[in-house]
This record gives sequence, C-alpha cells and structure tokens, in this order.
Amino acid sequence: MIETADVVIIGSGIVGSSVAYHLAQAGCTNVLVIEREAHQGKGSTGRSMGGVRAQFSTPVNIQMSRYSIDFFSRFDDVVGHPADYRAHGYLFCATSESHLAYLQANRERQIALGVNNVEWVSPEEIQAIVPQLRTDDILGGTFCQTDGFVDPHSVMMGFMLNARERGARLWLDTHVTGIQVDAGSADVSFASARHSLAEKERSELAGKAEPFRTSGRESRIAGVQTSRGFVSTRVVVNAAGAWAAGVAEMAGADLPVEPLRRQLVPTEPFDQLPKRFPMVIDMSTGFHFRREGKGILLAWNDPAETPGFKTEFDPTFVEKILTRAASRVPVLAEAGVNPRRAWAGLYEMTPDHHAIIGPAPNVKGLYFVNGFSGHGVMHSPASGHIAAELILQGHSDLIDATQLNVERFAQGKLLEETAIL
Repeated sequence: MIETADVVIIGSGIVGSSVAYHLAQAGCTNVLVIEREAHQGKGSTGRSMGGVRAQFSTPVNIQMSRYSIDFFSRFDDVVGHPADYRAHGYLFCATSESHLAYLQANRERQIALGVNNVEWVSPEEIQAIVPQLRTDDILGGTFCQTDGFVDPHSVMMGFMLNARERGARLWLDTHVTGIQVDAGSADVSFASARHSLAEKERSELAGKAEPFRTSGRESRIAGVQTSRGFVSTRVVVNAAGAWAAGVAEMAGADLPVEPLRRQLVPTEPFDQLPKRFPMVIDMSTGFHFRREGKGILLAWNDPAETPGFKTEFDPTFVEKILTRAASRVPVLAEAGVNPRRAWAGLYEMTPDHHAIIGPAPNVKGLYFVNGFSGHGVMHSPASGHIAAELILQGHSDLIDATQLNVERFAQGKLLEETAIL
C-alpha cells in the first residue's frame, strides 16, 4: 500500500514543527514530518542560544519578531506547552557615533512598526542595568524589555505535540533519499490538503513519478522517497535548516543557503553579575552574553569562520572569547570555563541574512522555509504561520511574503539585514 500525505515536511526542528502546528491548526492534519535523527532537536534548534528580539534593522524582520514575541508570551495557553519565555530584554551598547546613528535609525523604524517599548538609554542607565560593565567608551544604547529568551527545545516539542494531537505524524530516524517530481506544466492547487487525494490517484502518482529534468518546463511534486519507503504527496516543505540546499537539489531546485558554525561558551556558576540582566551586546566587538542558570553564556561570531558543516567546538575559541569578555566586563576574567561544556551549532546563512519563505520557482508544490541566518528560533511562530498560509491559500495575511521568496536573489532585490549576532 502506498503511504500518502497531503503535506510532507522535511525536518522536525523548531521551524518544521511550527509549520506542522500551523497547518494542523488550520485544518490540514494529514501532515507527515520526516526527521533523519532518532530524536528531535539534534540540529540547530538544540544548539541555539534561544534569544528573541524585535531590535532588527529591516521591516520584515521587525514584523516577524513582533508577531513571534507576542506568540511566545501566550505560548503556554495557546499551544498547551511551556515556552519558558523570559522577557529580560536586549541591550545594545554603542561605542561610536556611527553606532548611535545606526541604533537611532533602527529604533525609529521599530517604533513605526509598533514596537513601542524600545528605549534610548544613556551610559549611566546602562551602568545601572549591569554595574560590572565597563562603560567608559559607551555613548548610549537601546533597550527593549520584551526581547528576551525562550527554551528552543520546549517550543519545538510544544509545536510538534500539538500538531500530532491533531493528526500530524512524525517519522524519526528516517532519511529522505529523493524527491520525485512529474515533468509538465500542470498547476498544483491545495485542494488535496483539505480533502484527501483518492487512493487511485496517489497510486498513479507513485508509479508515474519521474526524476527531475533540467528543462524549461515547470515540474510538480509527486512524492518523497525515504528509507521507510515512498510517500505520495503533492506538497513538500523544505525545513531542513543548514542542510536545506541539499534537500532542494533533490527536486532540481537551487537554494542559496550555506552552513556557518557558531560557538557558545558557558561559564561555571558565577555570582559576580546580577541574577537577572538582559542580553548585552557590545557593538565594538560583537561580543554578547546573558545569564544561563547560575552561570553566564558567552557568544561571539568569529569573522574568520568560513562556511561548512563544522559542528565540533574549537577549544582555541575559549581564549578568543574570554579576551573580549574581560575587556567589556572585567570581572568575567575571574569566571571559570570548562571547554568540554562548550558547544557549536550551525547558522543557515543566506546572502542577505533574511529567511527564504515561499514556493520554489518551476517546481510546483515545493516550499522553502529556510535560511534564517541565526533567527530560526525567534521567528519560528511567524515562519510557520506564513508558510501555512502560503500553502493553504497562496498568500500570507501576516506580511507581504513575496519579499522573502527565493527569486529575490536573481532579481537583485536583496533585503540586507545588518543587525546580525
């Protein structure tokens, strides 16, 4: 018997789980999520810092953050699972006039889009928030109280558990080995997601599916080949994170997403900083930190890092980040660090540091939800909402999703997010 699904989602991380949740919420419950690992959260989701913020530089990212932060604040009641949302804020510290001008322009844009609680803070106010911070070269900054942190694993599990309660399925330890398409120009509607395809039609699809042909004709999704067998479907959602380009290639589609290692260093228990303080960003170096339990979580994006699937932690990174940490927060020179507790994960980078959300050109039924460039956790509610609307109704009521389609790169319509951590 042919296995069938109205929608197949490849990847069960926080983004794929959000898409499944939002589809199920909208009544599309014949959804199959495929995960190659034996457990969820083994990819970028489980290695995330968990930050959420509205302090971005482009309207689309600000809009997605505004929706997502509100969703996180209601997550426990709406989804029925804890998100552990902590509104501790983000504090950006400027050390040059250009930094000040940049933050001011961003703040005006954020307020214009409804993020009304972004405050302008003086060096004295910054010192009051984190007294141990060296502020002699800080000229000012911005603080948003509703920015903060969530538990990525808990959010992911909440989305998936809710979706499964409504009928979605999850295949763990299952590898996607191919995506089959039919050559031709027939259009794909989403009627099949509301009303199950006839078994006869699905059997025919499984028998007639052809590999992708590099011609000018439009093709359409016919199914997914997995280590558990063939799944007949008309809709495939690529939510494979840093591995998304390889998944797209299976369907003959190009996707400009590259993996880039990011490393995080937790300290041993450290009581010389406040028990509660915001994520603090030193704009002079890019070093940022927040409290994590009894210790401090240190982050810095090494500009020497090159694209690739490197997920092992580099022990030499410890000295680099501690140098920057002690420069901005001198007491951190006394913090103990065990390199064996540090970890690395992968950002999924796009050329303009914005997500790619939308249909693939020339492959009907293939949808991308990829390339979040470090913002996948914080934008997971919005991205799942947008993707579900695009699949179900062909457009999104949340934002103008056309600005996030993959064709923007070929058209030269890049968005250029600059507030990257």
